[in-house]
Amino acid sequence: MLPRNIIIGSRGSDLALWQANYVKDQLKTIGLSSTIKIIKTKGDQIQHLSFDKIEGKGFFTKEIENELLRKEIDLAVHSLKDLETNQPQGLCIAAVPPREDPADCLLIHSKGFDLKQDLNLKVSAVVGTSSARRKNQLLFFREDIQLKDLRGNVPTRVDKLRKGEYDAIVLAKAGLNRLDIDLKEFHVVNLSPHVFIPAPAQGALGIQVREEDHFLKEQLKKLNDNHTSDSVHFERAILNQLGGGCHSPFGAYSALDHLGNRQIWTTSANEVNDLPTRCFGSNKIVEDIISKLNNNQHSFKVWISRELSNKSAFKRLIEKANGTITAQSLISKEVVPLTSLPKTDWVFINSSFALDSITIHLEELREKKWAAFGKATASYLQKVGIEPTFIGEGSPKEVAQQFFNKLGKETVFIPSSNLSLGTVQELIPASQKEVVTTYKTVHLKEKILDQDCLVFTSPSNVEAYFLMNTYQHQKVVSIGPSTTKALNEKGVQDVVETYESAELALADMVLSLF
Repeated sequence: MLPRNIIIGSRGSDLALWQANYVKDQLKTIGLSSTIKIIKTKGDQIQHLSFDKIEGKGFFTKEIENELLRKEIDLAVHSLKDLETNQPQGLCIAAVPPREDPADCLLIHSKGFDLKQDLNLKVSAVVGTSSARRKNQLLFFREDIQLKDLRGNVPTRVDKLRKGEYDAIVLAKAGLNRLDIDLKEFHVVNLSPHVFIPAPAQGALGIQVREEDHFLKEQLKKLNDNHTSDSVHFERAILNQLGGGCHSPFGAYSALDHLGNRQIWTTSANEVNDLPTRCFGSNKIVEDIISKLNNNQHSFKVWISRELSNKSAFKRLIEKANGTITAQSLISKEVVPLTSLPKTDWVFINSSFALDSITIHLEELREKKWAAFGKATASYLQKVGIEPTFIGEGSPKEVAQQFFNKLGKETVFIPSSNLSLGTVQELIPASQKEVVTTYKTVHLKEKILDQDCLVFTSPSNVEAYFLMNTYQHQKVVSIGPSTTKALNEKGVQDVVETYESAELALADMVLSLF
């Protein structure tokens, strides 16, 4: 009996063929030969409709699935996010290979770039996307931008940006990586999947076969990645429970934390122009989403230890969820004038206060290399026209090690508070650093009354809070490890810590508690 040759069904786009050839190569590693058959789908033929009109209807998969059912092909390779959550009778997903980067990516043309604006987009930029999910989240972060539908395969969309038809476009990072597209002429903003939540199963492939094909099902188990499979099936299960394939904006992303616990982020809205409803990490995530979309939340009071602008993500999301906010920092800053500027290669900024304290010297320091403690600090630097060379990720100790590795034999100026914990600078030899007290932190004595949740954004605010207040067993959210440690030292043990140091993450954590 001759060895069986597997016929792979695929769309004809560059990305679809890359995916089909990837699976062909993987089949070869397990001893199976295969050929690819190109099948044109309705989604390839209809180019005038936006994706919110066609996603979830099998527009990119139906013809391929029909050929699979008719036994004209043996397996189909799909972008898993294109597949409807309920499989047609007689078909199943036999394997999900390792996932590519699930994130979205903002590509900005030179004419649309402005470092000082959020997302680095100029005011009223024209942004191309046909995804309701992407449109909804873009408008959440930047109400001023103009949205313009964008269709075509990945190279075609990039070429439209290159020709200046848009100021920027949003694409899946996975497609750009797989096709290895040259993006040097664009400014690239990688959108964290925790912040700008992707489509369920984005970046993953689904290998679809007939239920009755036991031989292939058994063989394809060798190509399945359990971690990816668990994550994307969880994301798709949520979409399915919400009515799988719905056309309203919806995103879901699931990952394991450092302890191996599953986390889930979702974003949803009834219409593109609605303020999104975000949910994080709940065991009752579907019930939470439905409740919040139907505005069934109970009222609650939140105190946060910083002032908030009207455009604050924290403020808008908490108020949408029927929360009342008291935004009040318990510390003030007094600038300590510099007598002379340190002559170093780098400037390390660990907070907005640190930058504010040296603003008067900004032009003299601008040409140095700049380091930001994290994404929030990096964004603050960008608003004064400085693009950081280094942006830390993770805990203070992790950031300290990352920057120490980056610094090499060079030197760094660290503007600091008189009460700084010094996590970063303690790792750097004295000969390579100049730590200068450029501002003093002053604790304010204020009584905080009648709150359901306390949100602490720094260890200094923890110290100040306990000068006049006691812990009354409210829900407590912390912005990071140093703040959590300060709370633990005050006897507060039941602390919920954010997954990253940002207002959006703080909002996610608060909303997960109510």
